[in-house]
Order: sequence, then structure tokens, then C-alpha cells
Amino acid sequence: MRLLLAKLAQQDLGAEVTLAGTCEAALRLARAAPYDAILLDLMMPGVGGVEVLRQIRADSANRSTPVVIVSVLLKDPETGEPLTEQRARALGANAFLPKPVDRGSLAAVLKAQWVRP
Repeated sequence: MRLLLAKLAQQDLGAEVTLAGTCEAALRLARAAPYDAILLDLMMPGVGGVEVLRQIRADSANRSTPVVIVSVLLKDPETGEPLTEQRARALGANAFLPKPVDRGSLAAVLKAQWVRP
């Protein structure tokens, strides 16, 4: 899925994409350099996407970078309640896209969130 999302972002937006396959890799990348936007899956291997989001917001070069949660997980891992866009925002995300992601929705959300120089 991450390869497909990367390909769509590259084709539709001309984005330069960096991929991480685990939570730890995502955190290493987030601490190393600022990005224009971050797509984050909550079900990545490791500490979990919610913890990655917390750490990005707490202590990284991407504290204020727009984060879009893209996940099949429709329940909040902390409360068990439905994971709505409102709850995703409360966790620190800027937007939430449930999987399967519609190509047009992905492009629209990234365009709205993407910080370009």
C-alpha cells in the first residue's frame, strides 16, 4: 500500500517521496529532516502509528508538518471508539483518510496539507 500511495503522490503531485516500513524507521526519518507532509499508517510494525505521531509532535524536525493518517484501522487504538477525523485531529493529525484510499481524495487532501516552499 505504501508503494502505491508513493506512486500516486509522485504521479499526481510531483512529490518527492521517502518511505519507511516500520515505526522506528519513520521516527528516524522524522527526526533527521523536515518534510512537506507525512502520510502515516496507524498499523505499522513497531510501537504503533499513534506513538509515532505523538513523538513527531513532541520532538522532531516535523513538529508542525502536516500529518495525514491513512489507515484501515477504524477504531481508536486507545479508546476503542470509532476513529473519526475529529479523533485523528485530537491525536495530532491534520487529516484522516480511511483505506482503501480514493486517488482523488488522496490528491485533494495532500494538496490542502502540503507545505511547499
